Amino acid sequence: MRSSCRVVSSALAMVAVSAYAVAGLTCPAVAFADGPVAGAPGQAVARKIPRLVDLGAGKCIPCKAMAPILEALKAEYAGRMDVQFIDVWKDPDAGKAYGIRIIPTQIFYGPDGKELARHQGFMGKDEILAQWKAVGVRL
Repeated sequence: MRSSCRVVSSALAMVAVSAYAVAGLTCPAVAFADGPVAGAPGQAVARKIPRLVDLGAGKCIPCKAMAPILEALKAEYAGRMDVQFIDVWKDPDAGKAYGIRIIPTQIFYGPDGKELARHQGFMGKDEILAQWKAVGVRL
């Protein structure tokens, strides 16, 4: 089953991503190999601030739509929230460490490094900020 999720070529990937976008779905994740990933769950947190990890791909339509939102959050909440994007098509090992099934996937970590929430699919700025509030994190 996993082999059907592998990207055979960039042209095929674009066709698949476009089909998912037209259908209003999220992009399928690629098959993942074993290996450590920088900033992966269980690793020490350098700063004691909340962290948002977005796992996606640069060519995934919903992921591309989230890119400016993530950049805005990174700038607006600098020093209060760490925002990290991991391209799982460029770094396939990353997805396995986070246990994702589809992209984009957002994972919300508290200042202590513990996972607080997880969301699959596109997420707008207001939805991201509402999620932080829902898990009790004030930015």
